[in-house]
Amino acid sequence: MPISWSFNWKETTISNLLNWGNYNMISWMQRHRKYLVVTIWVSTIAFVGAGFVGWGQYTYGDKASAIARVGSVPITERHFQQTYSRLYAQYNQLFQGNFDDARAKEFGLQQQALRSLIDGALVLNLAKSLDLSVSDRELFDLLKTQNYFFKDGSFDKETYQNVLRQNNMSIQEYEEDMRHALLTQKAIHLLSAKPFAPEIAALDASSQVADRISYEVLSADTITITPSQEELKAYWESRQFSYMTLPMYTLEALNIPIVESTPSETEIAEYYETNKLSFTDAEGKMVPLEKAKVQVIAALNDKMANKTALKAYIEFKKGNFPEGLERSELRIDEHNHSFDPALYQEIAGLTLQEPYLKPRKVGDTYKVFKLSAFDAAKPKSFEEAHEAVLTEYTTQRKQQKLLEEAQNKLNNFNGKTTNFLTRDDVSAIELLEAPEASEFLAKMFESKNKRGFVEVGSGKVVLYAILEQKMLPNAITSLEEDAAQVKSMMLDRGLVQTLEKKYPTEIYVKGL
Repeated sequence: MPISWSFNWKETTISNLLNWGNYNMISWMQRHRKYLVVTIWVSTIAFVGAGFVGWGQYTYGDKASAIARVGSVPITERHFQQTYSRLYAQYNQLFQGNFDDARAKEFGLQQQALRSLIDGALVLNLAKSLDLSVSDRELFDLLKTQNYFFKDGSFDKETYQNVLRQNNMSIQEYEEDMRHALLTQKAIHLLSAKPFAPEIAALDASSQVADRISYEVLSADTITITPSQEELKAYWESRQFSYMTLPMYTLEALNIPIVESTPSETEIAEYYETNKLSFTDAEGKMVPLEKAKVQVIAALNDKMANKTALKAYIEFKKGNFPEGLERSELRIDEHNHSFDPALYQEIAGLTLQEPYLKPRKVGDTYKVFKLSAFDAAKPKSFEEAHEAVLTEYTTQRKQQKLLEEAQNKLNNFNGKTTNFLTRDDVSAIELLEAPEASEFLAKMFESKNKRGFVEVGSGKVVLYAILEQKMLPNAITSLEEDAAQVKSMMLDRGLVQTLEKKYPTEIYVKGL
C-alpha cells in the first residue's frame, strides 16, 4: 500500500511546534505568505481607481457597522466590498469579461472574500499580540512608493487627496488600511518553514513510490430515483427555509436625460484644469486639453444633468414631481433587474422609513429612486419549491445509493488495471477527466488502505485496489521547496484551529 504522509518527522518536529504558543500560529501562515499582504488589507490599493461590485442582499444583526469580528479586529462592509470587488475583477478578467452574478455565486465569491478577510484579521490579531507597530515614517515611506499619488515623478499631497476623494475614500480610512497592511507584512516576515534534512528525505522517499492498481469508476448517472410526493414533501418540510422567495422592491423612478450643450471655451478650460487627473490615456498619462476636449464637454454635460437630478431629488422628497421629467414604476428582485450590481445593492439597502436614493447614473440618464413597497423574502410553498426540492432530493439520494453500491462492490470488483503510476500520472487514469484523476490519485496516495474507494468532487466514486508497489529511481534534484510546501500544509491542519480558537470569529450578517 502507499506510504502514509504520517512520517516520523511529523511526530517530532511538528508536534513540538504545536506547543510553542505564538510560534505555531506564525508557522501556520507560511502557505499564505505569498499573497496575504497583497490581497487582505491592501486590497484597498488595488481598489483605487476601480468601482464597487455589489455582493448581494443580507440581513444584518445588531452590529451593522461591521459584518464580522475576528478577535479584536472588525471586518467592515467597506473591506468586504473592496475584497469582493477585487476578486470579481480577477475572475472577470480570467473569463474574458463573461463573469456575472450567477457565476460569482457558483464560485462562492462572497465566501472567498470573507475567508480572505478572516485570514487577514487572524494575522492582524497575531501582529498585535506580538506588540508590532507601524510608525508614521514607515507609513509615509509606503505612500511614497504608490505612483498613482505621483505628480512630476514624486509623491504629491494634493494628488493624494484628490485620488482618494475621487474614489470615495477618506485619508483616515486609507491610512488605517495601510497600517494594517504593514502590520500584516511584519508578522509574515517572522515566518519560516525551512524544512529539516529528515523532512526532505521523507518527501524524497514518498515521491519515488509507484503503485500498480485496479480501479473502477461508478457514476450516479446509472442510478434511477423516483421519489413519491410524500417523500418530497417531508424533505421540503424539514428545510423550508432553504427555499425562499427573493425580496421584491417596488420603485418609483424619475429619469433625467443628459442633454448635449455647447459650453464656452473658458468653462472647458476651467473644468479641465480642475479635473485634469481624470483625463488619462491607456497608459495612465494625462491627456492634454486639445485631445481631451470632447471628453471635457461630455463631463460638463454630465455635471449639468447631475445638478438637474439633484434638484429633482430634493423636490421628489418633498412629494413634488418636477415638470418635464419622465416618471416610471418598476418591480425588481435580485435576478430580475437591469441595473449593475453596485446600484442594485444600494436599492436593496433602501427602507420604507428612508426610501429615497440620490441621483445615480444609469446608461445615458440619471435616475432618482423611491422605494414605494417592499415584499420580504419568505419560504416558498411546496408547489413553488417543487422543482428545486425534486432536484436536490434526487441528487442527494443518488449519491447515497452510489456510496452504498461502492461499499458493496469494494471487495470483489473487477476493474481496469494500470501500469505502475505515481500521483502525477493523471493521464494514466483513462476513465476520468484530468481534474477528477488528479483528485483521485492525491487522495489514494494519502490513504493508508490497500483497497478502498474515493469520492471525487464531480460526484463520481472510484474503487481501487493496489496490486503491487515499488520504489522508483531517484530522479529529483532539489526537494527543499517542495518539502517546505508540504510542511506548511501539514502545519496548517492543526494550527488554523489553534489560531481560530485564540481569536474567535463572530459573523453578524445572515447568509454569509
